[in-house]
Amino acid sequence: MTRVAILDDYQDVARRFADWDRLGAEVVVFTEHRDDIDHLESFDVIMAMRERTPFPRERLERLPNLKLLVTTGMGNAAIDTEAARELGITVAGTGGTPTHTAELTWGLILALARQIPREDAGVRAGGWQQTVGFELAGRTLGVIGLGRLGTQVARIGEAFGMDVIAWSQNMDTALTKAELLGRSDVVTIHVRLSERSRGLIGAEELALMKPTAYLVNTSRGPIVDEGALLAALANGQIAGAGIDVYDTEPLPADHPLRSAPNTVLTPHIGYVTDASYARFFQDAVEDIAAWQRGEPLRVIN
Repeated sequence: MTRVAILDDYQDVARRFADWDRLGAEVVVFTEHRDDIDHLESFDVIMAMRERTPFPRERLERLPNLKLLVTTGMGNAAIDTEAARELGITVAGTGGTPTHTAELTWGLILALARQIPREDAGVRAGGWQQTVGFELAGRTLGVIGLGRLGTQVARIGEAFGMDVIAWSQNMDTALTKAELLGRSDVVTIHVRLSERSRGLIGAEELALMKPTAYLVNTSRGPIVDEGALLAALANGQIAGAGIDVYDTEPLPADHPLRSAPNTVLTPHIGYVTDASYARFFQDAVEDIAAWQRGEPLRVIN
């Protein structure tokens, strides 16, 4: 019987969103993240959720039974797809929904601008009206990366009456990154993690931002230098930050970001929605069934 491992299903919802029984396979769900892979050596199929568990060459070589590795989405920087191909491991992907991260981005922006977490805590503690909101209309939204998600975020900014400006390493524009950072009241990041984008926002870039400006990152943690961001927050160099992604995930319990001032933190939930999970898990079941028939679908490598 085919053995299937579903990894990092933190909310234990994989079985709810798809019919795994149709595979006639032994399906094991792992709800806790594990740094090692010793527990995966006997599985024929692994389903990985985003980049939660990396699969570089050295790990793939330690999985002798693995024949199919399914990742959510049609790309995963944490999987060495070339090594998988050389080892005879098929890597397949899934579809996804296009709006989830843009929605969370605006949740973070609004939470920062209107101090929603602080006011919520105040009301629950018996208090009333502790902050003065930061009105977005007429302010400048700086979008770093104007691809599919960045464009969605920009359109919503326009709906709020914001002046929207954009920059990326791939855009042909007269606006420089330094100019965007200096002019923006909210800076939001929507670029892929790569060697070019790693550390794209560091101490030098944060120093260019207004002390009244907010930074939002729903892309990938290493795009922003965490140490530089912590220093900027501690020194009041920027007004605050909304963060959904981190260098290390899950975020360690003693990580200084957990106690950083003027922050709204979410646990990498940009893509964690009912519609997104339904697509991920149903497509994964479809991928596995097709592979069982010898007709693999959505092959990445």
